[in-house]
Amino acid sequence: MSGDGNVTQSVAGNAGAAPVVVKLGGSCLDDLAEPWWDDLAELGRSHPLVLVHGWSKPLKRFSPRYSEPSAILRDRYGNQSRWTTPEVIADIKTVSAVMAEDVLGRLESRGIVAERVLGSDGLVRAGEGERWWWQGKQLVELENLVGPITGVDPEALKNLQSGHAYLVTPLARNEAGKEVNTDADRAAAAVAGEIGASDLVLVTDVTHLLIDGEPVSRISAEAAAAFRDKGATGGMRKKLRAAGEGLERGVERVVIGSAPVTALLAGRTGTVITRT
Repeated sequence: MSGDGNVTQSVAGNAGAAPVVVKLGGSCLDDLAEPWWDDLAELGRSHPLVLVHGWSKPLKRFSPRYSEPSAILRDRYGNQSRWTTPEVIADIKTVSAVMAEDVLGRLESRGIVAERVLGSDGLVRAGEGERWWWQGKQLVELENLVGPITGVDPEALKNLQSGHAYLVTPLARNEAGKEVNTDADRAAAAVAGEIGASDLVLVTDVTHLLIDGEPVSRISAEAAAAFRDKGATGGMRKKLRAAGEGLERGVERVVIGSAPVTALLAGRTGTVITRT
């Protein structure tokens, strides 16, 4: 499953300046140093960029209640989700606005025109969410404002050109018109597929996918899905699901890692996931 990290298709080889989608993990944003942003801006001068951000760590800093076990629900199928009420949506918007100001400022100071888009403002559509959740040892019906992504409207991202970046806050709007929470990795995959992105980069706080304790530099979508269902846990399981969905939607490759984006795309570090 692992290879030598030699990825023949480089960033410079992308024909037609296809967009690149980068998911910024909420747990690692604080650790991205100035050279990392220099590298991203350099990429943005030759490729349209769409950034999708998480908010896990900033939300925990905002209020200690988001670190409590009761903040996370598990459904009858074993999937976990943040218990999202209208108050949580409001808090997500508050911390996201602060994050957006920081990210957009970093890009604009490096010559990249950047704008923020709320996914719930017409970009991301969601379906009906699960209503049955475990509380302790009881399965109870709860309203949880979380929904699976059912579609992306690319018209909300129509200014896709080199030198310009969008920052997407991955909220969505369901069929009832309610604003709901969505998984940021899977939102990034859905956006990447809809806008014809060549690459999806999932920036996280780990350097590689690890299988049996060994770093994997390259893996097929089929092998990644098998590991996802049998060995992966927590956030990596969601990332592998998002990677598979991105590839199914037409993305050429997905890269997971913690390095500068051009190093990840060149295969010098991180894990590259491809269809074959």
